[in-house]
Amino acid sequence: MTMRVVLADDHQIFRHALKALLEREGDLQVVGEACNGDELLSVAVREAAELVCIDVAMPGMNGVEATRRLLTLRPDTKVVGLSAFADRQIVLDMLNAGAKGYVTKTEPGEELLRAIRTVVRGRTYLCPEVAEAIKNALCEQSSGNAAGSGRITARERQILQLIAEGHTSGGIAERLHLAVSTVEVHRRNIMRKLDLHSVASLTKFAIRSGLTSATD
Repeated sequence: MTMRVVLADDHQIFRHALKALLEREGDLQVVGEACNGDELLSVAVREAAELVCIDVAMPGMNGVEATRRLLTLRPDTKVVGLSAFADRQIVLDMLNAGAKGYVTKTEPGEELLRAIRTVVRGRTYLCPEVAEAIKNALCEQSSGNAAGSGRITARERQILQLIAEGHTSGGIAERLHLAVSTVEVHRRNIMRKLDLHSVASLTKFAIRSGLTSATD
């Protein structure tokens, strides 16, 4: 039986390479592609996607929010997150959003295929680099030393991504249906929690944590 797959990544070359990899497998058919979260939701519903491979750091609606919304529309869809980063909080956000797999882009193609096979069987799969990051996070939490992006809320991470992508407080407020004053409070809280005091430093942190690919 052939599984219907949709690929979501803002890099066309990467999507095409991924499509070639998957379609060498006789039971995987790529039925659609998307370059951002909004497009993914449309394509996945239209094409009745059974499996989605999604980049975490897409512009606008990132992979975490897109996964959450997708599974509201199509709860039975299997989701595997892809990222250049193994940031533990982003991994946890993806899993909490409903993804069943997470693979870094530095892994060989066979690792993604292994993740897909595992997820299709109803199990969760983390590539070795990600599994190690989660293990380290658990150790830090048990010793009371957890730090970094784990200290900010999901809403604050969403706003941090948009700041890093160059959106103003007014633009963020309009996009997220918030008051501008609320966005400003979140911005101050993010800076205080991360001990960062400029848009440039916030942007660097967001890129380093895999929240955005704003410099690509």
